[in-house]
Amino acid sequence: MMRLLAPFKIAARALRRNKMRSLLTMLGIIIGVGSVIAAVSITTGATKQVEDKVASLGQNIVTVFSGNYSSGGMRGGWGSAATLTVEDSRAIKNEVDNVVAVSPEVRDRAQILANGQNWNTQVLGESPDYPQIRDWDIANGDMFTEGDVRALSKVAIIGKTVVDQLYPADDPVGQTLVVRNIPFKIVGVLEAKGFNLFGQDQDDVVIIPYTSHMRRLSKRNFVNSIMVQAADKESIVQVQTDITTLLRDRHKSAEQDFTVRTQLEVMQMATQTSRVMSVLLAAIASVSLLVGGIGIMNIMLVSVTERTREIGIRMAVGARGRDILIQFLIEAVTLSVAGGLMGIALGMVAAKVVAASTGWPTVTPVIWIGIACFSSAGIGIISGFYPAWKASRLDPIEALRYE
Repeated sequence: MMRLLAPFKIAARALRRNKMRSLLTMLGIIIGVGSVIAAVSITTGATKQVEDKVASLGQNIVTVFSGNYSSGGMRGGWGSAATLTVEDSRAIKNEVDNVVAVSPEVRDRAQILANGQNWNTQVLGESPDYPQIRDWDIANGDMFTEGDVRALSKVAIIGKTVVDQLYPADDPVGQTLVVRNIPFKIVGVLEAKGFNLFGQDQDDVVIIPYTSHMRRLSKRNFVNSIMVQAADKESIVQVQTDITTLLRDRHKSAEQDFTVRTQLEVMQMATQTSRVMSVLLAAIASVSLLVGGIGIMNIMLVSVTERTREIGIRMAVGARGRDILIQFLIEAVTLSVAGGLMGIALGMVAAKVVAASTGWPTVTPVIWIGIACFSSAGIGIISGFYPAWKASRLDPIEALRYE
C-alpha cells in the first residue's frame, strides 16, 4: 500500500515546491473547463426554457393550417386561403388512428365590453377538446360542452389577462361580456399560462364554441386551422402522415392546399439556434483546454530538466524507467485534474452570476461535469506523456553528472 501511495506523495511534494508555477500551469485548464461548463450551463438553460415554451403550446400537437392564396396577381402564404372545413376536422377525428382530440380553430380579434370596461383581445372559436389539447386547466368554472357547440350557445371562457382588465376585483364566472354587440355568458376562467414562444400573451384570449364564432361573429364557413392531439409522442409523425393522406384525398386539388406541422418540428426549429450556440461556445472554450495542455507539457519538460540529477539518483538506487514514467504522469494528471475541478466550480459560479444578473435560466448537466473531469484527466495524460517518457529514458550516469 505504501509503495502505491509513494508516487502520489512525491508528486504532491514536487508540486508544492513550486506553488505559483503549479497554479499558473493549471490556469489554462481552469479557464478552459470553466468556460465550457459556463457555456453549456447557459445554453442548456436557454434550450430548456425554449422547450418549456413549446410544451406550453400543448401536448403531442399536430396542427393543420389552411393553404396558400393565389388569385390573379394576388398571392399569400399558407393560412391565407379558405381550404379547411369543419367536415375536415370530423374526418380527422373519425378516420385517423391515434388521434385523441380535435379542435377546429377560428381566429379573430375584437373589441369586447364588460363590467363598464373595454378591451381588444383575440377571440378564438374552438371545440370542447381545446383545453385537453393545449394542456390548459380551467381555474374557475367549466369548459363549454358539445351541446353548446351544437346549439351555437353564447358562452365563453376567458384568460387571466382578460380577467385582470375587465374584472380586476370581481368573479367573472356567470357575468356577461359583449363581442360585436352579441352578449356571451362567461362559464369559465383559464389558468394563467404566460407568454408563448413567439412573445404572445396566451392569457389575452376569449374562447367560444367554433360554431358560435362561425355563425354569429365572423359569418364564415371555413376554419383557419385544425388542432389535433396525438395519443403519444411516438405516434405524432404517423398521425401527420395519415392526416396529409386523408386531406389530399378529400380535397382532390392539383396542389396541396394545406400544411401540416407537428410540435416536434416546432421544437427542433426553436432549439436549433441554442444548439448551434452551445457547440460554438464549447468549441471556443476548448481552445483554452488545448492551451492548458500545452502549458502542462511545457512545465513538465522544464521540470524534467530541473530534476535531472534527482532522476539520476532515484535510478541509481533502483528506480526503473517505468517508475519515473508513472511519477511524472501522476504529476501531470494531478495538475490537470485539480485545474479541471477548479474550472468546474468556476464555471458553475459564473453561470449562476449570469443567471442572477440577466434573469436567464441555467442548467448544468451532470454528464458535462463528468466529461470535464475525464477531459482534464485525458489532457494531463496526453500532455504529460512525452515529458514523462523523456524522463524515463535518461541515462542514470549522465543524469548524476548533470549540474
